[in-house]
Amino acid sequence: MMGNSNIPSIRFAGFADPWEQRKLGELVRRVTRKNSDNESDLPLTISAQYGLIDQRLFFNSQVASKDMSGYYLLRKGEFAYNKSTSVDSPWGAIKRLTQYEKGCVSTLYICFELLGADPDYLVTYYETNRWYKAVQMIAAEGARNHGLLNIAPDDFFETTLSVPPSATEQQAIGRFFSQLDELITLHQRKYDKLVVFKKAMLEQMFPQEGESVPKIRFAGFADPWEQRKFSDELVFLKNNTLSRAELSPDSGSFFDVHYGDVLIKYGSVLSLDSVDLPRIANDDVATKLACDLLQEGDIVIADTAEDSTAGRCAELRNLGDKQVFSGLHTMPCRPLREYAPGFLGHYLNAPAFHNQLVPLMQGIKVIAVSKAAMADTIVCVPAVEEQAKISGVFSRLDDLITLHQRKLELLRNIKKSLLDKMFV
Repeated sequence: MMGNSNIPSIRFAGFADPWEQRKLGELVRRVTRKNSDNESDLPLTISAQYGLIDQRLFFNSQVASKDMSGYYLLRKGEFAYNKSTSVDSPWGAIKRLTQYEKGCVSTLYICFELLGADPDYLVTYYETNRWYKAVQMIAAEGARNHGLLNIAPDDFFETTLSVPPSATEQQAIGRFFSQLDELITLHQRKYDKLVVFKKAMLEQMFPQEGESVPKIRFAGFADPWEQRKFSDELVFLKNNTLSRAELSPDSGSFFDVHYGDVLIKYGSVLSLDSVDLPRIANDDVATKLACDLLQEGDIVIADTAEDSTAGRCAELRNLGDKQVFSGLHTMPCRPLREYAPGFLGHYLNAPAFHNQLVPLMQGIKVIAVSKAAMADTIVCVPAVEEQAKISGVFSRLDDLITLHQRKLELLRNIKKSLLDKMFV
């Protein structure tokens, strides 16, 4: 049993028979019905993540022709194979229509309906990589320049796949992964809602341009926020101007914090108490590199990026005894007066402040903002007590977002592992 390649590593109790190799054409029937009567005006595309989805939602525009009478008409429950390759789908993607009653797909897709297999089982099977080899064998010509595999429908339906002989086992596997997908979707929705909620709060809890009070405020605070020049509130520090490639491998005992790649994407306030950072072995390292060691509450801003990361910042919290300095393409700075922990990290990333930087940014492919431009921006500041209240709200939101993000990652990793172990 252990050496039988037709038996999965993990299996539901009560099933022991080896799985069968079946031709796809024995289990399905090709669908070639056309949308000749314009029965549907819904253009569909296949996404590796979202399945068969409205093309207008996925691309924010309609790629399909306005006249879709020549397209295939797909009905709910039927499958389509998109032969286009991508990083996520090196041999294309096969998805089942579940979100809509019907829709139109390109005639470049290979469509089919089920005859003799559990639909949820087949959906899950095509999320594994078990079918890659069979498709690879008939795509011997490789991909064309436009990334479309040269696969004929007749050859596609001759490909083999592994199927449990018991319909009950197919249903058990399909139902299990369907429920797991529902759980992943649930946490994804919770995560998405929290991200949207935080975005809304960032717009409401800080004064907008030309205003001195926010739209949403804690009870007990009524004074207008003070408008101060950035350069009067924070002083710029020296960063490490050497790239990683220029640093000797022997200098790996220190940590080059490259905020454009590492910290910015983790949020506006970075807690280093749970981050494993190498120590600076020699106190002279920072001096030799002509940069400043960072302290608790310091702010590091990405001055250059290829996306919206430019101008975003991270506030350092919980450094403890770690010795850290900022890297290339960053602007480290230090508050000149007391600020509530976390406030600047949240505020400087909020639209109320960041919108000032947009007209100051230069470049097309690579976007940059200068120290001079940053120094002339306006910082809107409330009393320290109000800062602490605001920071507390966003810190708790960040904790919740991180919690759901980790649950999502855990569930996805569990699914990935089970897809590998529960199929042959």
